[in-house]
Amino acid sequence: MRILLAEDETLLSDQIKTLLISEGRAVDVAFDGDEAHFLGETEPYDVIILDIGLPGQDGISVLKKWRSAGVDTPVLILTARDGWSDRVDGLDAGADDYMTKPFNMSELAARVRAMLRRSSGQTNPLFEKGNFVFDTRTGRVTLDGIPVDLTSQEVAVLSYLIHNSGRLISRTELSEHIYAYDGDRDSNTIAVFITRLRKKLGTELIQTIRGRGYMVDAA
Repeated sequence: MRILLAEDETLLSDQIKTLLISEGRAVDVAFDGDEAHFLGETEPYDVIILDIGLPGQDGISVLKKWRSAGVDTPVLILTARDGWSDRVDGLDAGADDYMTKPFNMSELAARVRAMLRRSSGQTNPLFEKGNFVFDTRTGRVTLDGIPVDLTSQEVAVLSYLIHNSGRLISRTELSEHIYAYDGDRDSNTIAVFITRLRKKLGTELIQTIRGRGYMVDAA
């Protein structure tokens, strides 16, 4: 799943990005409000992590503009301030959750996972279909209880299909959500990942709608 991280503190930004990438996310980073506003309004993110204290346009102003423009991507705001009014302002502006610095990285990762599940309408972290189980918290896949070894890109493709189960997903949409802004978005490579997944997981899980895309049925 693809995430926009808008954070101007370089060390913290690097730490969060490293964490999210380790969980199989594609991460774009914005270091000021202007860049965050542009990326959030023009790129298809699954979650946005937004620092309130960005240089240029502050985070609250950016968030209000996104919501006014119809951007409904789930947003987690970060603030270094302890005042309850800042959290209230962020939630009133359209944020879905907030964290106050300093925070635990494991908690941040858990909140992002929860936001992804809520936005896809899946409250259960385990997606189960027949003998197939996918744990959205870890990216772990099992068949008949036996772990299946997948590459990070295979997990990324599978995760997006599962979080959007029951909906037809085109190759273009998949490539937009599993690669970062400056990544190689060749949608033809998606077919390669789908072929590999079918070899490892069987041919029944991922359906092909010829000329249109792929779909995983809802659990």
